[in-house]
Amino acid sequence: MGRTTPPRPVDVTAVVPGLAPSARTAIRLHPRAGSPSPSPHESSVGGPLLWPADEPWPHCDGPHPPDGNPATSPADVRLRRRIRAAAASRSPGRPRYTAEEKAADERIGVGHPWPDGPVALLPVAQLYVRDIPSTYAPERADLLQVLWCPFDHPSDPKPRTELFWRSATAVEDVLTAPPEPAVAQLAGYVPEPCLLHPERVTEYPDSMELSEELREVLGDWNTWAAAQAVPDSYYEPAPEEFYRNELSIAPGWKTGGWTRWGLTDPVPRPCPECGSEMSPLLTIASAEWDDGTRSWMPYEDQDATAHPTMLELAGGYDLQLYTCPTSPDHPHTGLLQ
Repeated sequence: MGRTTPPRPVDVTAVVPGLAPSARTAIRLHPRAGSPSPSPHESSVGGPLLWPADEPWPHCDGPHPPDGNPATSPADVRLRRRIRAAAASRSPGRPRYTAEEKAADERIGVGHPWPDGPVALLPVAQLYVRDIPSTYAPERADLLQVLWCPFDHPSDPKPRTELFWRSATAVEDVLTAPPEPAVAQLAGYVPEPCLLHPERVTEYPDSMELSEELREVLGDWNTWAAAQAVPDSYYEPAPEEFYRNELSIAPGWKTGGWTRWGLTDPVPRPCPECGSEMSPLLTIASAEWDDGTRSWMPYEDQDATAHPTMLELAGGYDLQLYTCPTSPDHPHTGLLQ
């Protein structure tokens, strides 16, 4: 089943024509867990990947210094999720956990030792260009695979990502049992397998990237009141939040589009190789929407969870990956926002 974002409350370029040249297309990925599970021949979050059987699986050499908490295996993360989902589905009056579930949950809570060697990377996303067109794909490549190390690293409090572009038709024998890290630092670094439901939307820049003149227009309540853009005065104390939440940048997983700032002010994102300003490639989101962005919730998901991938990055932020528009062979960068 596809996903359909409701139309925005107002055509923002009709109200603020100066925004029209800044329009960008983003592709909302709409990852959703359920049945059937993804296959290597589909775009997905959390695997499995179309990985060649004769190609070594990537590992991270670290360092992975302990943070004082027990690490948990990805298998135990998934088991605990199933236990808690089963407990939540039981009717009132019944025991929340079975004896077996309680014992398993207690065992998982003890954790495992931290790694003292290389850590196998976890699949994060697989994107076929047929589903998510990309202007940044290398020649003859039609598949992007994103993996990460499920640990923070010194001076880099987020998973370390690696990107692999390849031709799907060149993969003859698929690796059916890839290695998995023995442990992950946080359960929120272990994605739940999800199929994707791509949808194109139009985005406009975060207000912090606009000129002072446009910011003044967006921050004037009369701008929106005159256009009859809002149903009540909820946003009257902060009109710019109406633009930010309802009109500019889609929440959740997406490719392309604009950067949603908030954890920091806008910062330059130069290519480490050539210095070119890098472009948004993929947003890995902790949530598909929140209380401020519920108007972006697809029609088909009115009763769905906002956390289908089960990821949680830096307490609920997004990891945005950028690529060099000059060459896909140049290193990518990542930014938490």
